[in-house]
Amino acid sequence: MASEASTSPRFFVLEEGAIGSRYEVDIEKAEPVNRADAPRCPRCGDIIGSLTWLPPYRVELELYGEELGDYIRGTGYERLISERFAEAFRAEGLTGLEGFHPVEVLRVRRMRKRSRKPLTVPRYYVVSPCFGRGAVDQVLNRVRVSNPPTCTECRSTGVDAINGFVLEPGTWAGEDIFRPRGMQGDIVVSERFKGFVERHGLTNMVLTPTEQFVWDPSNLGPAPLPTA
Repeated sequence: MASEASTSPRFFVLEEGAIGSRYEVDIEKAEPVNRADAPRCPRCGDIIGSLTWLPPYRVELELYGEELGDYIRGTGYERLISERFAEAFRAEGLTGLEGFHPVEVLRVRRMRKRSRKPLTVPRYYVVSPCFGRGAVDQVLNRVRVSNPPTCTECRSTGVDAINGFVLEPGTWAGEDIFRPRGMQGDIVVSERFKGFVERHGLTNMVLTPTEQFVWDPSNLGPAPLPTA
Protein backbone atom coordinates (compact mmCIF):
# COMPACT_ATOMS: atom_id res chain seq x y z
CA MET A 1 0.00 0.00 0.00
CA ALA A 2 2.80 2.43 0.91
CA SER A 3 4.55 1.79 -2.40
CA GLU A 4 1.32 2.30 -4.33
CA ALA A 5 0.57 5.59 -2.50
CA SER A 6 4.10 6.91 -3.11
CA THR A 7 3.73 6.44 -6.90
CA SER A 8 0.20 7.89 -7.18
CA PRO A 9 -0.02 11.36 -8.78
CA ARG A 10 -0.33 14.21 -6.31
CA PHE A 11 -2.72 17.08 -6.93
CA PHE A 12 -3.17 20.54 -5.41
CA VAL A 13 -5.97 23.09 -5.24
CA LEU A 14 -4.92 26.45 -6.68
CA GLU A 15 -6.18 29.62 -5.01
CA GLU A 16 -5.31 33.30 -5.10
CA GLY A 17 -3.34 34.73 -2.17
CA ALA A 18 -5.28 35.54 0.97
CA ILE A 19 -6.98 38.84 1.75
CA GLY A 20 -4.40 41.13 3.28
CA SER A 21 -1.47 39.71 1.29
CA ARG A 22 1.01 41.99 -0.46
CA TYR A 23 -0.63 41.04 -3.79
CA GLU A 24 -4.29 41.60 -2.86
CA VAL A 25 -6.14 43.06 -5.85
CA ASP A 26 -9.64 43.28 -7.29
CA ILE A 27 -10.42 43.27 -10.99
CA GLU A 28 -13.17 45.19 -12.74
CA LYS A 29 -13.91 44.66 -16.42
CA ALA A 30 -14.23 47.86 -18.43
CA GLU A 31 -17.21 48.41 -20.70
CA PRO A 32 -18.20 47.10 -23.13
CA VAL A 33 -18.20 43.61 -21.59
CA ASN A 34 -19.21 41.03 -24.18
CA ARG A 35 -20.16 37.48 -23.26
CA ALA A 36 -20.83 34.19 -25.03
CA ASP A 37 -22.97 31.35 -23.72
CA ALA A 38 -21.59 29.12 -20.99
CA PRO A 39 -20.33 25.66 -22.05
CA ARG A 40 -22.58 22.67 -21.43
CA CYS A 41 -22.00 19.00 -20.82
CA PRO A 42 -22.25 17.14 -24.15
CA ARG A 43 -24.13 14.29 -22.47
CA CYS A 44 -26.69 15.85 -20.09
CA GLY A 45 -26.67 19.48 -21.25
CA ASP A 46 -25.97 20.87 -17.77
CA ILE A 47 -23.88 24.06 -17.52
CA ILE A 48 -20.24 23.21 -16.72
CA GLY A 49 -18.69 26.67 -16.85
CA SER A 50 -19.35 30.38 -16.72
CA LEU A 51 -20.24 32.82 -19.49
CA THR A 52 -17.24 33.25 -21.77
CA TRP A 53 -15.60 36.69 -21.84
CA LEU A 54 -15.20 38.03 -25.39
CA PRO A 55 -13.07 40.92 -26.74
CA PRO A 56 -12.28 43.65 -26.00
CA TYR A 57 -10.29 42.52 -22.94
CA ARG A 58 -9.96 45.70 -20.88
CA VAL A 59 -9.77 45.99 -17.09
CA GLU A 60 -9.22 48.33 -14.19
CA LEU A 61 -7.40 47.00 -11.13
CA GLU A 62 -7.86 48.01 -7.49
CA LEU A 63 -4.65 47.26 -5.61
CA TYR A 64 -5.06 46.73 -1.86
CA GLY A 65 -1.63 45.20 -1.40
CA GLU A 66 1.82 46.50 -2.29
CA GLU A 67 2.43 45.12 -5.78
CA LEU A 68 0.78 43.23 -8.62
CA GLY A 69 1.31 39.48 -8.74
CA ASP A 70 1.62 36.94 -11.54
CA TYR A 71 -1.88 35.53 -10.97
CA ILE A 72 -5.14 37.43 -10.50
CA ARG A 73 -8.56 35.83 -10.03
CA GLY A 74 -11.22 37.23 -12.30
CA THR A 75 -14.95 36.60 -12.41
CA GLY A 76 -16.18 33.12 -13.18
CA TYR A 77 -13.33 30.82 -14.16
CA GLU A 78 -11.23 33.48 -15.87
CA ARG A 79 -7.80 34.38 -14.55
CA LEU A 80 -5.20 36.98 -15.44
CA ILE A 81 -1.63 35.75 -15.67
CA SER A 82 1.49 37.83 -16.19
CA GLU A 83 3.53 37.71 -19.38
CA ARG A 84 6.39 35.89 -17.66
CA PHE A 85 3.94 33.28 -16.36
CA ALA A 86 2.46 32.83 -19.85
CA GLU A 87 5.84 32.59 -21.59
CA ALA A 88 7.25 30.08 -19.10
CA PHE A 89 4.07 27.99 -19.19
CA ARG A 90 4.27 27.68 -22.97
CA ALA A 91 8.04 27.19 -23.08
CA GLU A 92 7.89 24.26 -20.65
CA GLY A 93 4.98 22.61 -22.45
CA LEU A 94 2.51 22.67 -19.58
CA THR A 95 -1.13 22.04 -20.45
CA GLY A 96 -4.64 22.96 -19.33
CA LEU A 97 -4.90 26.72 -19.84
CA GLU A 98 -7.05 28.09 -22.64
CA GLY A 99 -7.17 31.57 -24.15
CA PHE A 100 -3.95 33.56 -23.67
CA HIS A 101 -5.64 36.75 -24.89
CA PRO A 102 -3.73 40.01 -24.20
CA VAL A 103 -5.45 42.27 -21.66
CA GLU A 104 -5.33 46.07 -21.65
CA VAL A 105 -4.96 47.45 -18.11
CA LEU A 106 -6.58 50.88 -18.26
CA ARG A 107 -5.91 51.93 -14.69
CA VAL A 108 -4.50 50.71 -11.39
CA ARG A 109 -5.90 52.38 -8.28
CA ARG A 110 -4.00 52.07 -5.01
CA MET A 111 -6.69 51.52 -2.38
CA ARG A 112 -4.57 51.83 0.75
CA LYS A 113 -1.61 53.89 1.96
CA ARG A 114 0.36 55.10 -0.99
CA SER A 115 3.81 53.65 -1.49
CA ARG A 116 6.75 55.72 -2.66
CA LYS A 117 7.96 52.73 -4.64
CA PRO A 118 6.99 53.02 -8.34
CA LEU A 119 4.38 50.47 -9.34
CA THR A 120 5.28 48.00 -12.08
CA VAL A 121 2.29 46.86 -14.11
CA PRO A 122 3.00 43.55 -15.88
CA ARG A 123 1.52 42.74 -19.23
CA TYR A 124 -1.38 40.38 -18.54
CA TYR A 125 -3.21 37.67 -20.47
CA VAL A 126 -6.66 36.25 -19.75
CA VAL A 127 -6.83 32.45 -19.51
CA SER A 128 -9.32 29.84 -18.34
CA PRO A 129 -8.46 26.43 -16.86
CA CYS A 130 -9.95 23.65 -18.96
CA PHE A 131 -12.71 21.29 -17.81
CA GLY A 132 -10.50 18.25 -17.40
CA ARG A 133 -11.00 14.50 -17.42
CA GLY A 134 -9.92 14.01 -13.82
CA ALA A 135 -12.98 13.17 -11.70
CA VAL A 136 -13.51 13.50 -7.96
CA ASP A 137 -13.70 10.04 -6.39
CA GLN A 138 -17.33 9.53 -5.37
CA VAL A 139 -16.45 6.96 -2.72
CA LEU A 140 -13.26 8.16 -1.02
CA ASN A 141 -13.73 11.94 -0.97
CA ARG A 142 -14.90 13.90 2.11
CA VAL A 143 -17.16 16.24 0.16
CA ARG A 144 -20.76 16.91 1.16
CA VAL A 145 -23.03 17.41 -1.86
CA SER A 146 -26.63 18.59 -2.15
CA ASN A 147 -27.60 15.67 -4.36
CA PRO A 148 -25.70 12.73 -5.84
CA PRO A 149 -24.56 13.44 -9.42
CA THR A 150 -26.71 11.82 -12.10
CA CYS A 151 -24.49 12.34 -15.17
CA THR A 152 -21.47 10.06 -15.46
CA GLU A 153 -19.75 12.52 -17.80
CA CYS A 154 -19.74 15.90 -16.01
CA ARG A 155 -20.78 14.59 -12.55
CA SER A 156 -22.20 18.04 -11.88
CA THR A 157 -23.66 18.55 -8.41
CA GLY A 158 -24.02 21.17 -5.69
CA VAL A 159 -21.13 21.18 -3.20
CA ASP A 160 -21.99 22.14 0.40
CA ALA A 161 -18.66 21.45 2.10
CA ILE A 162 -15.19 20.14 1.27
CA ASN A 163 -12.94 18.51 3.85
CA GLY A 164 -10.39 16.95 1.55
CA PHE A 165 -10.84 15.01 -1.69
CA VAL A 166 -9.02 12.72 -4.08
CA LEU A 167 -9.38 12.01 -7.78
CA GLU A 168 -10.66 8.70 -9.04
CA PRO A 169 -7.72 6.60 -10.27
CA GLY A 170 -7.45 6.37 -14.03
CA THR A 171 -9.52 9.46 -14.84
CA TRP A 172 -6.76 12.09 -15.02
CA ALA A 173 -5.63 12.72 -18.61
CA GLY A 174 -2.37 14.52 -17.73
CA GLU A 175 -3.52 18.15 -17.68
CA ASP A 176 -1.33 20.36 -15.49
CA ILE A 177 -4.17 22.69 -14.52
CA PHE A 178 -7.87 21.88 -14.81
CA ARG A 179 -11.31 21.95 -13.25
CA PRO A 180 -12.21 18.40 -12.16
CA ARG A 181 -15.40 16.57 -13.06
CA GLY A 182 -17.72 16.66 -10.06
CA MET A 183 -16.16 19.82 -8.64
CA GLN A 184 -15.80 22.23 -11.53
CA GLY A 185 -15.84 25.25 -9.23
CA ASP A 186 -12.29 24.52 -8.05
CA ILE A 187 -8.99 24.59 -9.89
CA VAL A 188 -6.68 21.60 -9.48
CA VAL A 189 -3.05 21.42 -10.59
CA SER A 190 -0.47 18.68 -11.01
CA GLU A 191 2.74 18.20 -9.08
CA ARG A 192 4.61 19.36 -12.19
CA PHE A 193 2.67 22.64 -12.07
CA LYS A 194 3.59 23.06 -8.41
CA GLY A 195 7.28 22.63 -9.25
CA PHE A 196 6.90 25.11 -12.12
CA VAL A 197 5.44 27.77 -9.79
CA GLU A 198 8.20 27.27 -7.22
CA ARG A 199 11.01 27.19 -9.78
CA HIS A 200 9.96 30.48 -11.38
CA GLY A 201 8.95 32.18 -8.13
CA LEU A 202 5.48 33.01 -9.47
CA THR A 203 3.46 35.10 -7.06
CA ASN A 204 -0.06 35.34 -5.61
CA MET A 205 -0.76 31.59 -5.77
CA VAL A 206 -1.53 29.25 -2.87
CA LEU A 207 -1.30 25.49 -3.49
CA THR A 208 -2.93 23.08 -1.04
CA PRO A 209 -2.84 19.27 -1.38
CA THR A 210 -6.33 18.15 -2.39
CA GLU A 211 -6.60 15.77 0.57
CA GLN A 212 -5.94 18.71 2.94
CA PHE A 213 -8.14 21.30 1.24
CA VAL A 214 -11.00 22.59 3.39
CA TRP A 215 -13.97 24.73 2.38
CA ASP A 216 -16.73 24.41 4.93
CA PRO A 217 -18.52 27.75 5.49
CA SER A 218 -21.37 26.17 7.50
CA ASN A 219 -19.14 23.87 9.60
CA LEU A 220 -20.86 20.74 8.34
CA GLY A 221 -17.79 18.59 8.84
CA PRO A 222 -16.47 15.83 6.55
CA ALA A 223 -18.85 13.54 4.73
CA PRO A 224 -18.82 10.11 6.40
CA LEU A 225 -16.73 7.44 4.73
CA PRO A 226 -18.67 4.46 3.42
CA THR A 227 -18.92 1.49 5.73
CA ALA A 228 -17.91 -1.98 4.62
